Amino acid sequence: MIPDDADRLQPAPLEPAVPPAAAAAPLIAQPLLRPLAWLMLQTLLVGLGLGSLLWNAVAMVLLPLLGRERGLRIGRAAIARAYSWFFQAAGASGLLRMDAQALDPLADERGLIVVANHPSMLDAMMLVARLPRSACVMKASLARNPFLAAGARLARYIRNDSPHALVRLAVADLRGGGQLVLFPEGTRTTHWPVNRFHSAVGVIARRAGAPVQAVFIDTDSPYLGKGWPLWRLPPLPIVFSVRLGRRFAPPVGNAAAFQDELEAYFAAGVRPPRTTAAPAP
Repeated sequence: MIPDDADRLQPAPLEPAVPPAAAAAPLIAQPLLRPLAWLMLQTLLVGLGLGSLLWNAVAMVLLPLLGRERGLRIGRAAIARAYSWFFQAAGASGLLRMDAQALDPLADERGLIVVANHPSMLDAMMLVARLPRSACVMKASLARNPFLAAGARLARYIRNDSPHALVRLAVADLRGGGQLVLFPEGTRTTHWPVNRFHSAVGVIARRAGAPVQAVFIDTDSPYLGKGWPLWRLPPLPIVFSVRLGRRFAPPVGNAAAFQDELEAYFAAGVRPPRTTAAPAP
């Protein structure tokens, strides 16, 4: 159960500052310009991929030269900066409207777990861009991806192929002053409002004595949701906003009960899209 004083740790809910997709559509959203919009979006994605390959080449050189702590700081800061540049370019193009400023007060907090719902493949990038201290839990297959592998190792991101190792490494990182970004659904949302939670967040929070900050990612866009191909252009603009939810104190009892409480909180707090129908239950 959560101690009564957890309510004092809850940031006030923030209304997203990003306007809804239906308001003041940018020029690039005009139907006649959709071929140009598609080309711009693919160019942004190719640029992101090429930048990732370049950084991985640099990271391979830095890995044997830097100690763990220095490599971790440089690796995480570089990834956060690269993702920030991507979102700035996407915003300048008119293709994307994103407001993640609610995360800024968290950027320098030490020993914090950030958990979020997971509507899109862009979610981790959105959070990491604003939280340069954070480590991600990655699928083992992604940790072997040539676009991500060396940079992820330099940043000491955590693989999920061994539950015991995952918990041990996450707890050590949090005790060392890092942050941990987790998506307890385990994959992008396919069942409204959230998938069943399958993660070790309760165990990690209890062993590390770390608070858990709930973050809601709101979007009207289906872009890069489960099953959405990279090449397919969505309705424009693509709109994302981030708001802070409740701050949970570290659990002192049953970790599974804590995770159930967290799941119920997210299920009640996720907002349905404004312009499209919610996924069928």
